[in-house]
Amino acid sequence: MSSISASSQASPNAAAQLSAGGHNADLVKDSLLYREFLAERDEILRHKWIESEKAGHDIGFEKALLDWILRYRSNWRLQRHQEVGMSRMI
Repeated sequence: MSSISASSQASPNAAAQLSAGGHNADLVKDSLLYREFLAERDEILRHKWIESEKAGHDIGFEKALLDWILRYRSNWRLQRHQEVGMSRMI
């Protein structure tokens, strides 16, 4: 069995556990990784709004994501980790 099919078989089980609510969903929402994901997503959406305003039209999430990653992600992560005291995660 390939690793792709093995991982795709594991996904429905994990998704079922999360969609069932309860303890597993709370663990995910309270995890540092999930909070970092949400903070990064907020920055990307802010970047999308600013760049769309400059362009005079919606640039789309994918373009904003790629642009933000290339231009700002490294510095944003360094600054965030210093502010939150997470420098050991870098």
